[in-house]
Amino acid sequence: MDNSEIISKIKSQAGTVFENLTTEELVAKALERNEGVLTDAGALAADTGKFTGRSPKDKFLVKDEITTDSAWWGNVNQPISEENFQGLLNNMLNYLEGKTLFARHSYACADPKYRLNIQVITESAYQNLFAKHLFLRPTQEEITAAPTEWVIIAAPGFEGDPASDGLRQGNFTVVSMKQKMILIGGSGYTGEIKKGIFSVLNFVLPHQHGVLSMHCSANIGAAGDTAIFFGLSGTGKTTLSADPARKLIGDDEHGWAENNVFNFEGGCYAKCVNLTQEKEPQIWSAIKSGALVENVRFKSDSNSVDYDDISVTENTRAAYPIDYIDNIAVPSVGKAPHNIFFLTADAFGVLPPISKLNPGQAMYQFISGYTAKVAGTEAGVTEPQATFSACFGQVFLPLHPTTYAKMLGEKLNAHPDINVWLVNTGWSGGPYGVGSRMKLSYTRAMITAALEGKLDHVSYTPHPVFGVAMPGECPDVPSELLNPRNTWANGAAYDAQCDKLAQLFNENFAKFSDVATEEIKAAAPKVTAAVN
Repeated sequence: MDNSEIISKIKSQAGTVFENLTTEELVAKALERNEGVLTDAGALAADTGKFTGRSPKDKFLVKDEITTDSAWWGNVNQPISEENFQGLLNNMLNYLEGKTLFARHSYACADPKYRLNIQVITESAYQNLFAKHLFLRPTQEEITAAPTEWVIIAAPGFEGDPASDGLRQGNFTVVSMKQKMILIGGSGYTGEIKKGIFSVLNFVLPHQHGVLSMHCSANIGAAGDTAIFFGLSGTGKTTLSADPARKLIGDDEHGWAENNVFNFEGGCYAKCVNLTQEKEPQIWSAIKSGALVENVRFKSDSNSVDYDDISVTENTRAAYPIDYIDNIAVPSVGKAPHNIFFLTADAFGVLPPISKLNPGQAMYQFISGYTAKVAGTEAGVTEPQATFSACFGQVFLPLHPTTYAKMLGEKLNAHPDINVWLVNTGWSGGPYGVGSRMKLSYTRAMITAALEGKLDHVSYTPHPVFGVAMPGECPDVPSELLNPRNTWANGAAYDAQCDKLAQLFNENFAKFSDVATEEIKAAAPKVTAAVN
């Protein structure tokens, strides 16, 4: 069966199908079905059940004639057979028979040239509310005129059989590029819906259209200049892209076509842990009537969310449409970027607070995707631990990371006016526990200086190990902070720590060395001394 026939079968066999409900109607249905409660701010608070985050070990890609020779097979993209996929689909269809379901027409990609029309069928109202917020919202005329291309079926109550379905355990997310379908079972975590489509776009756009798909935020300045911000969790990607002087294109997923950068999504899925109005005023204000918050807990005897309560999970989340944020770009499209920022929270205290990269270094840092965990964040973490996630989103990459890095390099070489910056939002003066975290005001000042061209004509010095170019001065930032070695009390201790981190970079990069270009390899850090 093709997707239109599958959709028709689901809807004809269901007990009731609520289609394209409004936000208010979905919230009402969720409350009626005991899927959540209202917070004092008017948001719907729902629990996602057993899974409060994605389960990457239970994500599978169907191995077929489209993916066999092109996908990056391994831990990220685990193969599942077409037969197993079909068996899961048939069993899901049987499970959904007679049930109350929620269906929604949506699309991804704000650039019409790359638009991906989606129909999301969910077992829960709160899941459908999430899809309404996170994907782009077509008009009724567009729904009538544009056929569905991709289908997502999300049924938390259905589990597969590991013995017969080729799974690790009962829950699963399975993507079929051939069928153009995503099956999600056994998990109510809504992020599986969002990231399922992101993985699809990470395959389709580079592989079929030559568009670089990116896990990044993006904004536009008053002069129409676009900036993009890559960074793993905790590096400041959302905070630093939320600039009152610049319009937000999007906070998480974008495509870079020949002449523009465009948002994939129609909303935001923000982390809420330790959220305060002072630290994140835009997110705080967006959690209002119609928004969805997940896995939070309330202050005693109230419906006021306690964002410091992580008794369920640290991964508490809020989902809301992008127009809940002030000062957004409409449509969510900007010109090709003039500045690119790679954000890292270096808990080793080694990397400069800001440095400029040449194309080879940009590709190397992109493919490395470095940040660090600090001591105390996880059981057993007693000193900084390096974390590497290729292209700042390895778990969402169906193609080999060098595919995306080479595309980035080609764009940089074709547009030499693009500036690429490595920004350390982490520690200075020593590692975590000895040094101090870089002040947000200094990081903002450095990014503002880069955006306004105030670092274009200053002198630069190459870092002795990482080779990146360190500016000698920056407005509103003490000059002594710009060279990290100068902030350490003991220069020899800095050198040893620097070599230690360089070796971790090189060890991580070893798995890419056989397919990386010479330009990328040449950007690897140079260890200068024996590492203890």
